[in-house]
Amino acid sequence: MILLKTLGLFIVTAVAEIVGCYLPYLWLRKDGSAWLLIPAALSLALFAWLLTLHPAASGRIYAAYGGVYVAVALVWLWLVDGVALTTWDVAGVSITLAGMGVIVWGGWQS
Repeated sequence: MILLKTLGLFIVTAVAEIVGCYLPYLWLRKDGSAWLLIPAALSLALFAWLLTLHPAASGRIYAAYGGVYVAVALVWLWLVDGVALTTWDVAGVSITLAGMGVIVWGGWQS
């Protein structure tokens, strides 16, 4: 159960980080309103707060988060940007998640 809670927290943290960066991108590159900076700042503040909720502030936790972030970013690319994922995207995220799994498994074993 703790694994599912941690994974859920990783996903929510990744979404907050991506939204916090995507909104300024819309403002700067897509002629969006400067008002987008307010929810962007709130989202990044949420992201920073969510990082404090992770089980431990260690490199291993952040390495595992990084793997989930890559997966969530590709889902974002597909759902929000409407870009079809390539075989290379799927292969890359698979390798990333496998590497994350090795890090997490090794951490539990030590």
